[in-house]
Amino acid sequence: MTEQKNQQVGVWPRLRVENWVETRDTLHMWTQIVGKIRMAHAPMVNHWWQVTLYVSPRGLTTSAIPYRNGAFDIEFDFVDHRLRIDVSGGGRRDVALAPKPVSQFYAETMGALGELGIRTRIYPRPNEVEPAIPFADDDRHASYDPHAARLFWSQLLQAGRVFGEFRSSFVGKVSPVHFFWGSMDLACTRFSGRPAPLHPPGGLPNIPDWVTREAYSLELSSCGFWPGGGEEGAFYAYAYPEPVGFADHPVRPAEASYQRVNGEFVLPYEAVASAADPDRALSDFLHSTYEAAAQSGRWDRAALEVGAHHWEHH
Repeated sequence: MTEQKNQQVGVWPRLRVENWVETRDTLHMWTQIVGKIRMAHAPMVNHWWQVTLYVSPRGLTTSAIPYRNGAFDIEFDFVDHRLRIDVSGGGRRDVALAPKPVSQFYAETMGALGELGIRTRIYPRPNEVEPAIPFADDDRHASYDPHAARLFWSQLLQAGRVFGEFRSSFVGKVSPVHFFWGSMDLACTRFSGRPAPLHPPGGLPNIPDWVTREAYSLELSSCGFWPGGGEEGAFYAYAYPEPVGFADHPVRPAEASYQRVNGEFVLPYEAVASAADPDRALSDFLHSTYEAAAQSGRWDRAALEVGAHHWEHH
């Protein structure tokens, strides 16, 4: 590991992707299992918002999942490195977060749910990856570096905090700041209020077209962070459908660029973390890329946005 790995949680931590890629890929599969458990019990919400995880003070959580007359939640605790399952009736089970294959994590997690009386069936393969190894057969992904996992969570904490400020200036339809386990990214999405054209088939591995079409059923501008796309991860922003002029719109900071292969603006995480004012650098990226979508797409900005000081009188 490089010296970057040793920076403290609580600042903009430095974690090179190459130093934790095996842990990242294992954790990706673990979050898919937990996310699918939430999906199995939570009622449908537009654009699949009911399946996501949320950044918590200790890691990533499902929040309360309804079950019969009560509820349960599941949290990845990256401080004590436990997967905690709590039930409204008072029961709890823990699964250790430690080097182990996905197949073992899957068996232990489903077994813990069974011990708590929670009957669950999930689609037992991952989505949005290739190959999609069944969880019960996946002995390939078996790494867990606790320090790297904690630093990744701290990256999500910092990104989520700035995303939340960005979200607050939009009064139209906007998603929570949430973690999608399929693509392993923290995201926030704004909507113009207009329907979008039917999303074309294909494009994402091991995911049905009807799932993607629900996600992209309305015109949107989305931003996020994922642990790839740069030496230390990357922030991204895109519009669907992409309006004419979007790619040529000037964005900030100078390190941001438009990637035509993926149809999105990208800002390397390291450019934010090393900036004199990281919060300002990321905020500039979020606001300027949204402006690229809203201006090019002729959104009704007067109806959808409020000024930075709008809420102060409250």
